[in-house]
Amino acid sequence: MSEQDAPSFDGLEKGQVVATREVSFTRDTLVRYAGASGDFNPIHYNDVVATSVGLPGVIAHGMLTMGTAASVVEEWAGPGNVVDFQCRFARPIPVPNPGEAVVALTAAVGLLDEETRTARIDVTVEFEGQKVLAKAQALVSCA
Repeated sequence: MSEQDAPSFDGLEKGQVVATREVSFTRDTLVRYAGASGDFNPIHYNDVVATSVGLPGVIAHGMLTMGTAASVVEEWAGPGNVVDFQCRFARPIPVPNPGEAVVALTAAVGLLDEETRTARIDVTVEFEGQKVLAKAQALVSCA
C-alpha cells in the first residue's frame, strides 16, 4: 500500500473508532510465538515457574500483546503508514490451560495534527475488563 492508500486525514475526527478486534490467546499461541520470537522464558509456558515468581500462572508475552495491538492499527492504516507505536505494559494476561484468554482491542483517533497530516491512534487493550497496555499509541501518516 502506498501513501496514496493511507487513511484520508480529512475524513477523521477525534474520538472516532477506526478499528476493533477480539483475539484469543491459548497456550498453543504462546508456544508458536515463543518459537517465532525466540523468547522461551518459562513464565510463558510453565505454571510452576510462573507462580514461583508471583504471577497468577503462565502469562502471554508482552511483545505478543503489543504486536497484536499494533497490527490492529496497521491493518486499518495500511502498510508503511504507521510511523511509530509505543505503549507501557500495565498488567499481565494469564493464559489458562485448558482454555483461552480473550483480549478486546479498540483503536480510536486521539489527536489530529493538521500541519503534519498525522493522526495519533489510541489503542485500548483489555482483558477481563481491565487495561493490559497503558498509553498504547500509534502515529499514522495520512493522505
